[in-house]
Formats: sequence, C-alpha cells, structure tokens
Amino acid sequence: MSKQQNERIFRKRGLIVSCQALPDEPLHGGDAMAKMAKAALQSGAIGIRTNGVADILAIKESVDLPVIGLIKRDIPGSDVFITPTLDEVKAIIEAGAEIVALDITDREDRLAQAALLIEYAHLAGAAVMADVSTFEEGIAAEKLGADFIGTTLSGYTPYSTQLAGPDFELIRRLSEAVQVPVVAEGRIWTPQEAAQALEAGATYVVVGSAITRPQLITARYVEAVQKVVG
Repeated sequence: MSKQQNERIFRKRGLIVSCQALPDEPLHGGDAMAKMAKAALQSGAIGIRTNGVADILAIKESVDLPVIGLIKRDIPGSDVFITPTLDEVKAIIEAGAEIVALDITDREDRLAQAALLIEYAHLAGAAVMADVSTFEEGIAAEKLGADFIGTTLSGYTPYSTQLAGPDFELIRRLSEAVQVPVVAEGRIWTPQEAAQALEAGATYVVVGSAITRPQLITARYVEAVQKVVG
C-alpha cells in the first residue's frame, strides 16, 4: 500500500487510543474496552488499537473507527509475544481489524517469519503495522512491506534505547527515512508528549496506559502524593 492509501485508512493525522486490558487487570472482559473506544471516539480519536479477538469484535460493533488489532501470546522460550504466528494474524483479520500489528524485531529469526505474515495479511486485504524497537528494524520492516512503522517496542528489547519517556529521536529518524507513515507509540503520558511526537514527524500517535489503564494512572498519582504525605 502507498503512504496515501495508508493515510486514507485513518483519513487524517491524529490520536489513536490503545484500548487494552490484560487478564490480570481490573477492566479485562465484558464490554469495558468497547466503552473505552466509544469514549475515545466521542473525544476525537481517529482510530483504536486493541488486543484479542473478543475486544476487536466488540469495538468494531461499537464504533466506526479503523482498528489496529493484535493478539498477545506468550510462547515458552520466546520473547516475541505481539501477534507471533499466522494463527493470530488470521484471527485478527477474521475479527474485522483493518490493520494487523506485528512484532517485527531483529531477534529469533523474526524478520524472516514476518515477511510471510505480512504477505498473508496483504493477500487477505489487511494492512500491517510493524512494532519495532530500533531504527534498523524500522528500515527492515518497510523493506518487508509493512504499511505502518510503530515505535512501540523501543525500550522493550534489551538492545534498544532505554528511556523513561517517549523515544522522540527514533520517531524523528524513522520519519525522515521511511516512506510509510510512522506511528509514535510507547510511554507517552501527557498531551504535550503526544503533540511533540507529531512535531517530531510521526503521522499518528498511539496513547494507551495514560488514557485507558486506570490502575496505572492511579499509581502515578499515589506515587506523587506519597512524596508529600509520606
């Protein structure tokens, strides 16, 4: 897909809200993520990123927004857990997501595996977002045919830059180097950081925990308060 075709999926630049809750989190299950997606739409989000078939289905029924779908799966002996195999790719597409998010990092022969997953997704009519951790992985992902390059995994592989906040340098470098849209994602906690990511060159910005994970939001407030009250 061309950059212009990719941009038509979302129609304009802006905020994509990640609505995810893992099994051990308070909002997991039921219609919680669909309601989060409705709130995101009401406030002007241009898309949703979500995990798992049930939440993809529920969100697609609830809002008329493009969905980036992924399935997190732990495989013994592997560090790759974002849509690791063809089974997850098929399930995401069948659930109705327009975009499949894949781990496309340079580990465990993942780049070779990703090429096959990208090819399948394209033949099935879906776009692919590459979740990468380094500049080199982003370049490789574009060559493999990824339609979007996300900075999602920067700081989450042992060899990538370790930062407390967003990796603005990676966003900037990729935005200058690739022809497909760059999606800024990862440790974006404030509206100012989201705007800064776009100013660094990203076409879209994904924010999740700061909007849709109340236990983490509360923990940040508690930490700040405890510094005062002891």
